[in-house]
Amino acid sequence: MLRELHQELGIPEDYGLDGRKPVFEEAADLVEVGPNLVGRMQQLEPRTAAKWTEMVAAAAADGITLLIVSGFRDIDYQARLIRKKINAGQIVSDILEVNAAPGFSEHHTGRAIDIATPGSRPLTEEFEDSDAFRWLLQNAARFGFSMTYPRQNAQGFIYEPWHWARQP
Repeated sequence: MLRELHQELGIPEDYGLDGRKPVFEEAADLVEVGPNLVGRMQQLEPRTAAKWTEMVAAAAADGITLLIVSGFRDIDYQARLIRKKINAGQIVSDILEVNAAPGFSEHHTGRAIDIATPGSRPLTEEFEDSDAFRWLLQNAARFGFSMTYPRQNAQGFIYEPWHWARQP
């Protein structure tokens, strides 16, 4: 199924074969953690949901607001994101620097969260200039979270200061 989906989207046959981009299984057990910025309910796997809730509360106690942009995404949703960009005229090689191919997104695990904060445009590098980002750098590890895609990351994705994940 994944191979056919990749063919449909024009994803190169050798995508992920260099070992830089791991394949991620979809989480089977998910819980709701509230709506994102546009009101779409977000889900995370249970342990991540609990740690996210604790981290949001700890940040709030320090005067920092953490907002969820995106949590769990299944393979079909990931494919829709890529299709939308293709339909908007973007080329696949450029899309794959920003979005993982279906099956390769850390969001499939239910442990990855794209984070925003008021006063900073979501999903942009300007997030690194926010108090929320500085708070995450100092505190996220206490809750088991780390930034997956720092500058020059091994996976070859763009720098994503907003993308944080809880390690299993």
